[in-house]
Amino acid sequence: MKGQFLRRAGANTIGKVLPSASMKCMSINPLDWESQRAFLAVLREGSLSAAARSLDIAQPTVRRRLEALERSIGVALFTRSPSGLTPTDAARELGTHAETMAAAAEAFARAASADIHAVSGTVRITASDVMGAEVLPAVVADLHDAQPGLVFELSLTNRNEDLLRHEADIAVRMVRPTQASIVATRVGVVELGFFAKAAYLKKHGTPARLDDLDRFALIGPDRETADLRALRALGLDLKRAMFSCRTDNQLAQLGAIRAGLGIGICQKALARRDPSLVPVLAKEFCYELETWVTMHEDLRRMRRVRATFAHLVTALTAYCNAGSAPG
Repeated sequence: MKGQFLRRAGANTIGKVLPSASMKCMSINPLDWESQRAFLAVLREGSLSAAARSLDIAQPTVRRRLEALERSIGVALFTRSPSGLTPTDAARELGTHAETMAAAAEAFARAASADIHAVSGTVRITASDVMGAEVLPAVVADLHDAQPGLVFELSLTNRNEDLLRHEADIAVRMVRPTQASIVATRVGVVELGFFAKAAYLKKHGTPARLDDLDRFALIGPDRETADLRALRALGLDLKRAMFSCRTDNQLAQLGAIRAGLGIGICQKALARRDPSLVPVLAKEFCYELETWVTMHEDLRRMRRVRATFAHLVTALTAYCNAGSAPG
């Protein structure tokens, strides 16, 4: 492929100190969002072809827009590597600003999707992988039945998306929000405990105390994670070497428990929906995650966001209560 950003990817570019992006961007047209969109797509996807697919445009168009952006700022943004296109330091620096612009553009589109006084239009909700995949679909389905004009975007991530930058309209969070401009309602605590499939326990037995866990197949993270550190703070000294099934993805951990691969930690309310899952060491261990529904205070004037927020508070309060109920 031809083009300025690929021609600069040769040996002369590698190791060359590029001018700071902040010093070279004065000539860029601030309204040239399409070129910046192409840059962000390549940065996210790692190749021209993948970026073109994500934008639903032709690959040569992505290349031309990227070349135009490089010409306007006078800085190389990518170098060729065996795995695709590698961003330069300048690209990484500019990428944070492009992400902010993308979030603002998406928030603008959501705000313009319907009249602010109507319970219709698009609402973007962010939550953890497990909450977003296992809990929220049924919750928003109930609301959609009552308000069919609503459109929902579910962003599943264990990273706290920034409500102040309008990356999402509503966030379900497992930590207490601290920003002054955030409206937050505490819905309760999500209780976690050890669970295993009944067939696994029938075959391998059931641990009688926490010290017995190292004799069983355990499911847990592959790397050192905040979850492991939190468990150690509670006195549960679990180490990577103890896990016979390792994955950092919490949905995959849940899938492994359901498949009978061993004993793992699961939300109690979720486990109670599956009669094949059995609590393990319920009297010995329980971990609570304080749960909040949050939104930016500026969105309270939008009826669709207010209605979705209120529905989430009611539904997730019931979900938390189901997890803490005896039995």
